[in-house]
Amino acid sequence: MKKLSLVLALVLALSACVFPASAEEVVNIYNWYDYMDESIFEDFYKETGIKVNCMYFTTNEDMMVQVRVSPGAYDVVFPSEYCVERMINEGLLAEINMDNVPNAKNISSWLMNPDYDPENKYSIPFMWGTVGILYDTTKVDEPVDSWGILWDEKYANNIFMLDSIRDTMGLTLKYLGYSMNTRDPLQLKEATDKLVEQKPLVKAYQVDETKDKMVNGEAALAVVWSGDALYAMDLNENLAYSVPNEGSNVWVDAVVIPATAKNKENAEKFIDFLCRPDIAQRNCEYIWYSSPNAAAIELMGEDYTENLAINPTQDIIDRCEWFQDIPENYMTVYNALWSQVKNAK
Repeated sequence: MKKLSLVLALVLALSACVFPASAEEVVNIYNWYDYMDESIFEDFYKETGIKVNCMYFTTNEDMMVQVRVSPGAYDVVFPSEYCVERMINEGLLAEINMDNVPNAKNISSWLMNPDYDPENKYSIPFMWGTVGILYDTTKVDEPVDSWGILWDEKYANNIFMLDSIRDTMGLTLKYLGYSMNTRDPLQLKEATDKLVEQKPLVKAYQVDETKDKMVNGEAALAVVWSGDALYAMDLNENLAYSVPNEGSNVWVDAVVIPATAKNKENAEKFIDFLCRPDIAQRNCEYIWYSSPNAAAIELMGEDYTENLAINPTQDIIDRCEWFQDIPENYMTVYNALWSQVKNAK
């Protein structure tokens, strides 16, 4: 019996050494690539004993598919506002217990209780920003205050557009005087025709690579998200950013918990950690998108508050719109119209 007990004790000891991860507390997050200062993961682990496993997606649509087909795979996800609305409607999200997220009090009041999630039952803002025009001041010597400049023939083959249905169609609708959330087929067709008219002037439709190409001086004008503009402007002093007078999109990427999350309490601890002012400051200074965290903004001081690209004035915000979710039948229409644009000669 002594030998058996000794062997059993040895096996148990070896098991504890070889398989410590099986007993380790975890939180599985699903985020945009390079959208967080991942050095915070180690700090979170030191404070809570919870290990962060991070997986990445490239589009909201890809993320939605994975959340639907992989129940239990993710505990924290970072969708854009219109996808939060869709996920709520599909029953894909768990309600967040705000008692476990006391640092949510630091979120700016104007970003709380949005149309896409009244009462913030299911989401908390993580980052926000605008869509605008990044331009090279050595190549553009006129005011960049209207989307119309993207249709100016003197910039032929010198314009980068976003390879994004909602953003590119949305800015065109705003230029034409319509809501970027319109469902009117005639307005959508007019915007499509306008983009087809512009197509010969466009150097490329792209997403992530635009900021680096603008840093390298490869175009005069580019439609970008504000965070990418800040990145590029930091590396090239000749670049500037503008949100046109017709208005644009003000967007939010939120943090949510899937209804099938296996580690909900750990997820709420991680969300609370993200809302802590010093952690929110680190994330903002790492990716340079606008922070929703008022206490973090105080820590960042004038470098943040005086930069209009990351901290736009209220009148800029007021002429912008949130994206609303598009029902599947309308997405079919959007996709068909977008194909017309992309396939135009």
